[in-house]
Amino acid sequence: MEKENNKKIRGRILSGVVVSEKMKDTIVVRIDRLVKHPRFGKYVRISKKFKAHDVGNKRKIGDKVSIQECKPISKDKHFVVIQEAKRL
Repeated sequence: MEKENNKKIRGRILSGVVVSEKMKDTIVVRIDRLVKHPRFGKYVRISKKFKAHDVGNKRKIGDKVSIQECKPISKDKHFVVIQEAKRL
């Protein structure tokens, strides 16, 4: 828990790329990470998709964004977009 501008940050903060923007106020963000294979020792790229709340549908496909975990907004949506990086 860090403080930025007198706000507490709770939950995970992840960075990824927007892969879908078809829903109202929701985007789908793909998070990629490298995991070492337990048997072979080779690094394998693992990706997972998360739904995030995006008020006004400002983000487009290909944008790099940071998302923060929050209390559940809907059945599948547990993240909020906190900032946008440059477009890929």
